Amino acid sequence: MPPTPPGLPTLSPLILGGAGFSSQLTSTPHSLPAVPILLRAFSLGLLTIDTSPYYHPSEEILGAALQDPAITSRYRREDYVLMTKAGRIAADHFDYSPAWIRTSVERSLGRFGTGYLDVVFCHDVEYISLEEGVGAVGTLLELKDQGVIRAAGISGYDLPKIKAVAKEVQRRYGRGVDVVQNWAQLTLQNTRLETEGLRELREAGVWAVCASSPLACGLLRDGGVPVGALGDWHPAPEGLRERSREAARVVRESGESLPGVALRFAIRRAVENTKGDLVVSTITGIGSLEDLEENAAAARQVLGDGILGDAGAAAKKAGEVEGGDKRLQEKDEVLFKKVREVLGDWIDYDFSTPKDAET
Repeated sequence: MPPTPPGLPTLSPLILGGAGFSSQLTSTPHSLPAVPILLRAFSLGLLTIDTSPYYHPSEEILGAALQDPAITSRYRREDYVLMTKAGRIAADHFDYSPAWIRTSVERSLGRFGTGYLDVVFCHDVEYISLEEGVGAVGTLLELKDQGVIRAAGISGYDLPKIKAVAKEVQRRYGRGVDVVQNWAQLTLQNTRLETEGLRELREAGVWAVCASSPLACGLLRDGGVPVGALGDWHPAPEGLRERSREAARVVRESGESLPGVALRFAIRRAVENTKGDLVVSTITGIGSLEDLEENAAAARQVLGDGILGDAGAAAKKAGEVEGGDKRLQEKDEVLFKKVREVLGDWIDYDFSTPKDAET
């Protein structure tokens, strides 16, 4: 079980994703019951929150909720972990300059009403040059040295770019990126993070990897991809969407739901890869109490009561789960195979690479 390095935050095995409170994923984010969701999440042991200014208005909603007396009367700031991002301002607007990184961090501090942030990621580094990405991490490392943040991270989809930035940060600054966040690549549809990313990231000094979007941004669910105020932005071609709908049908015929199976797959993969000196956590979007309960139930099926505590301890605990959970694992393995057979040549499809939708 890998220990958390001294001074760095302890991440939950399942992390509450703040994108569910964004206009990208819902047309009415301010109507969501943020305070009840956070209270229930904390009571379940989901004590790590991930968001971004880009997920507007997620920071404002979660920040106000965390400062609500219903939460402050029960939880201290040090009881939970706050992760946010900087650098991506809008869909086509980026600023990774030292001045803006500092401005963005200060704004996030104000929104959350806190004196420090646990993790700040340079958001979507694939959209900027290697030099800009490495320089932005340098600014975060300065903020870390000043006690403004506890850990410096990078996030994005493009694994080659993420690995290149991580390696150059280690070479230039003599210390690694603390945390990496990669989306939709430790899923039933795509496991490139496991096969092409984790080893090199570990070697570059990364101590924690957060695998976000275990449902591939809503692709692996029963109702199709989500459509919010920004319309249908999902990068999956129609051919992949069609296969995903077929996979959902196959899973339903087995008495299960595709999102439940897909989430258990992602959590199991995270657990299996939490070893040596690397921790792997799963970030899942939450937009309702129902989402939270379903995700927590899926996590508990894999982790037992290891959903409480840190990701390293949870991985160890998961290896001790017995009885019905082992039988569920065997059943899941059959469903995992069926889903991947249905997805066929769309397995490991890269969302950043166009592909004929009829293929």
